[in-house]
Amino acid sequence: MPSYIDVAVNLLGSALEADIALIIQAAADQGVSPLIVIGSDLAESAAAIALCQQYPRRLYCTAGVHPHHASGWNVDSRTQQAELCQAPQVVAVGECGLDYNRDFSPRPIQRQTFIAQLELAIELQMPILMHERDAHEDFIAILREYRPQLTGALLHCFTGTHEQMEAYIDLDLHLGITGWVCDERRGQSLAQLVPYIPQNRILIETDSPFLLPRSMRPKPKSSKNKPEYLPYIANYIADLRGENADEFAERCYQNSLTFFKLDQLHA
Repeated sequence: MPSYIDVAVNLLGSALEADIALIIQAAADQGVSPLIVIGSDLAESAAAIALCQQYPRRLYCTAGVHPHHASGWNVDSRTQQAELCQAPQVVAVGECGLDYNRDFSPRPIQRQTFIAQLELAIELQMPILMHERDAHEDFIAILREYRPQLTGALLHCFTGTHEQMEAYIDLDLHLGITGWVCDERRGQSLAQLVPYIPQNRILIETDSPFLLPRSMRPKPKSSKNKPEYLPYIANYIADLRGENADEFAERCYQNSLTFFKLDQLHA
């Protein structure tokens, strides 16, 4: 059975939280392990670390402040985040970035909070996991300034245009692809782009419980996406790329190990 790493799972603060043990085991039964648990604010990041401690080698996490929560950033946040990032369970700074689609936080504060986290990732020499929605121009303008000093940068849940994809690849970003690509209504443009992502730049994720792959048959009874569905997404993407499914899975697995610096633990 191929091995997979789901690089973005919203286990906390979501519909998955009530069934964490079952979710982790069902994923592992399909070869999906470890899971990277997203920390979207500092309190959730601390909870994610505690959760990872209960499931060593099966869970790792990020520690960050999502743009939706940027309004909560204050003079103490950077110190708190830096302390969280010292935990061995934390494998990336984030989720952070810009979201101009919902604007839950004022855009200037989003930019300030994003920059602060980029600077922290550079200081700690940790990879960064990022979010961008309807904010490409500001996002890439900021990123261009800091990218040369970052050890690694992942734009998770990429759904952008061909031009945006090329700009991100030019900056040597990793791109996370989700089950959005399986959506016959909204994912067709992404499906056309997926073959052009370089082999060493592509990562796969569910972003569960969101973005249930619409093309799954039989259709899951629940609308909740789960990490156990990652092999389906991987096979779908491999088919789009004209690649052998097992070889594609192995490549994504190795890409994930390298990006999150898990090579020694899971080689």
